[in-house]
Amino acid sequence: MGQIVRFHTAHKLTLMAHKPEAYQRLGRLVASGKSMARRGFQERYASDFMQALKTIATPRRQANVLQHMLGYFKQALDPESRAELLALIEDYAGERVPLVVPLTLFGHHIRRCGVPYLAGQVYLQPHPVELMLRNHV
Repeated sequence: MGQIVRFHTAHKLTLMAHKPEAYQRLGRLVASGKSMARRGFQERYASDFMQALKTIATPRRQANVLQHMLGYFKQALDPESRAELLALIEDYAGERVPLVVPLTLFGHHIRRCGVPYLAGQVYLQPHPVELMLRNHV
């Protein structure tokens, strides 16, 4: 169960971008996982997880995830840096910049400030960078 808890935690922001209620539903499933047969739990979690990813991550939900991420920097960033991130989130939400722009700055601040929870999120690097998929989102 420890591995699934780590997996679920690492995919929180990804699930929030696709289908926020799925993160909560899957969290409840993980919490009750010890009381279920292992095979049944695995099949249900995998099925529900993939079903959640079928829902397209909209710019609105992506912007919500970015704002959620900003909350992890309340104490770590100066007001100017927070304002810069917020402006990029708004630019992304307004379709003036691609998603990769605010994510790049978030990545910089995550490394600089040492925010391990965010550093462990699959959302920040969901696929090989060579595919350049985030440049068009």
